[in-house]
Amino acid sequence: MTEKEKVQIRILDEIHEYDSGTSLEAVSRDFQSRFPHRIILARVNGRLRELCRTVTENGEIEFVSVGEKAGEAAYRRTATLILTKAVSDILGADARLIVQFSVHRGYYCEIIGHMPIEEELLKQIQRRMEELVEANLPIAKQTVNTYEAQKIFKESGMEEKGKLFKYRRASRVNIYQLENISDYYYGYMAPSTGYVSKFELIAYHEGFVIQMPVAQAPEVIQNFRPSEKLFGVLKESTIWGERLGICNTGQLNDRIADGGFLDLMLVAEALQEKNIGDIADEIYASGKRIVLIAGPSSSGKTTFSHRLSVQLRAKGLKPHPIAVDDYFVDRELTPKDADGNYNYECLEALNIEQFNKDLMALLRGEQVEIPKFNFVSGKSEYGKNNFLRIGREDVLVIEGIHCLNDELTYTIPMDDKYRVYISALTQLNLDEHNRIATTDGRLIRRIVRDAAHRGASAAHTISMWNSVRRGEEENIFPFQENADALFNSALIYELSVLKQFAEPLLFGIKPEQPEYEEAKRLLKFLDYFVGVTSENIPKNSILREFIGGSYFNV
Repeated sequence: MTEKEKVQIRILDEIHEYDSGTSLEAVSRDFQSRFPHRIILARVNGRLRELCRTVTENGEIEFVSVGEKAGEAAYRRTATLILTKAVSDILGADARLIVQFSVHRGYYCEIIGHMPIEEELLKQIQRRMEELVEANLPIAKQTVNTYEAQKIFKESGMEEKGKLFKYRRASRVNIYQLENISDYYYGYMAPSTGYVSKFELIAYHEGFVIQMPVAQAPEVIQNFRPSEKLFGVLKESTIWGERLGICNTGQLNDRIADGGFLDLMLVAEALQEKNIGDIADEIYASGKRIVLIAGPSSSGKTTFSHRLSVQLRAKGLKPHPIAVDDYFVDRELTPKDADGNYNYECLEALNIEQFNKDLMALLRGEQVEIPKFNFVSGKSEYGKNNFLRIGREDVLVIEGIHCLNDELTYTIPMDDKYRVYISALTQLNLDEHNRIATTDGRLIRRIVRDAAHRGASAAHTISMWNSVRRGEEENIFPFQENADALFNSALIYELSVLKQFAEPLLFGIKPEQPEYEEAKRLLKFLDYFVGVTSENIPKNSILREFIGGSYFNV
């Protein structure tokens, strides 16, 4: 018997020896006790790998637990496969599970032909999932050519999944097998069902939500606290996608390939204009004189504010923009975060008292001098002849991250405030089991905008993204239910346009850079989309805020 070749592996700054061909899962068991959370993936010489892979050469391994973003994503994909299997086992092979969109840390799902979902059926599916997890069944991975993958999914009744591969440049596809269920997932998976130990199915509207842990607290399932207003906007967007015949990337690519892009773009833009007009109608009818607009990064707040102002002028009103950022306290008074850096995103970074004093004076009909914050000197400046007085037909349009937080406008009566929450809520999914994260769409928007208008590299934008997200979680998302109106700025066609701008920027990130892993993931994601030219995009489109050429000089 030939002795197996040995490989030297550095793990946790220690050198360990293993037989060549040992699985990463087997290696991970030797180190699980030294990690606070379950290991689910590994980085081998800096490249993310599934635990089903083997060690074959000397190098370094970093284990990835469910307490990290990549680990959380693998957990959620694996849970979706187990859910798909459970639905098939309970309802039969023809049952069609659709993962729609994210709802408060979970995924909202529907089962075609079984809506609304009955509580007893949901309990059966939950029990079956628990049985599959307890059995710790292997999740087998096979790589087949694209034609074979299309054939497999067509025979399985998943023709939309097959369409996804029709336009990809890759010649091979990874398929995951859980007993009799074959499926495709955009990203890495756990090696067996036993890795998904915590989940809960909750009946919600006509479908249900599968609630799962998050990376920040991977051992617990958070209480389900959905945003009803946000759900309504997401559901409405899904219904519009169905009416347009475009619910997933394959259908979008078909429309583009058939020459229908221009018509699709015009309808999408017209729908957004109608929604903005409806909000303007509500503001006019309400008689409110202060419009407050907030939303996460790269939602298109600036363009939305301009377009809303146009609609308000069409109603005979006179909108006046006020930037909350002009009310920053002097830099030396700005609070600092845990790392000792200035925290410009906290409420205390603003001179709230002066802001409210000025707003109240304006509402009384008094003339007010609006400050201008000098970001170079870090001081508020007056004497710029920036005076404002408003009358009965004037409306203040105020944009800022805290605008939905009533503490920002604590002296302003509710009867004078109209609050708008804006976000790019993706209405498109890759296929029935692979959703497109809203954050991915916003990140790609920001990469393109930062490169074109702020001189920032894609690597810089990616490196800052987690910090941006934390600020949104603290200062924006908790207040979204306060809004009087929610506006979805996502355009069903936009990723096909952004692809042309984002890919060269992402390809510029080198393998040795820490942002390379995320750049590689985004490039793979964009590869699912057929690209289109931006030349016909209207000059007032929200998309122009990111790709350039806007009427509004944003």
